[in-house]
Amino acid sequence: MDAIMSNPVIQMLSDPVLYIGLGQGLLLTLEIAGMSIVLSSVFGTIIGAMRYSGFPVVSHLATTYIEVVRNLPQLLLILVSYFVLGLPAMWAATIGLTIYTSAIIAEVIRGGLNSVPVGQWEAARSQGFSFLQSMRYIVLPPAVVKMIPPIVSQFVTVIKDSSFAMAIGAYELMFKGTILAAKYWRPSQIITIYIVISLVYFAVNFVISTVARRLQKKLSTGRGTIGN
Repeated sequence: MDAIMSNPVIQMLSDPVLYIGLGQGLLLTLEIAGMSIVLSSVFGTIIGAMRYSGFPVVSHLATTYIEVVRNLPQLLLILVSYFVLGLPAMWAATIGLTIYTSAIIAEVIRGGLNSVPVGQWEAARSQGFSFLQSMRYIVLPPAVVKMIPPIVSQFVTVIKDSSFAMAIGAYELMFKGTILAAKYWRPSQIITIYIVISLVYFAVNFVISTVARRLQKKLSTGRGTIGN
């Protein structure tokens, strides 16, 4: 028993400091990722609608934003937000992730709208639906079902990529783990810390993916596939 309790890994796992540190890091990770997801959902939808609109100038502006931003590293956007804009670390990470994710969400929105056959638009208009009514009752319901998997996949990526915030000193989960690794310096302890962090990321993302699958199944029930 004494041999087990004297094991460095067991001693570390028995120390509340480990869980307090990782818990604080997880809260900041969820805060950064959550705000980025909300903001990028709003801006991504607007930009995607702009590109889909067919108005030349508006569509060109949206296309330029998407093509420029999605070809830049997310870390670069975070560093620019921190060092050039002078934002606090948490906000710099949030804004950097939002700028990039908005471009990805915009493409998902555009792709979802494009997946709806033109015939459904024409059928709606022939029944006297306005543009907004056609969008609300005919186009969006099946399009949203198609959009859920790629959007959730991007949300999961945002949670994982929030770890880039450690480059500017934000005390998110990975950075907290690295700090704890300096306290628990033995190789077996360091490996255990990162295993715990991996399990935390997996648990959070697995819950999100499971909820998304159930939501997609619920929304698609009785709706069939687009075009049917």
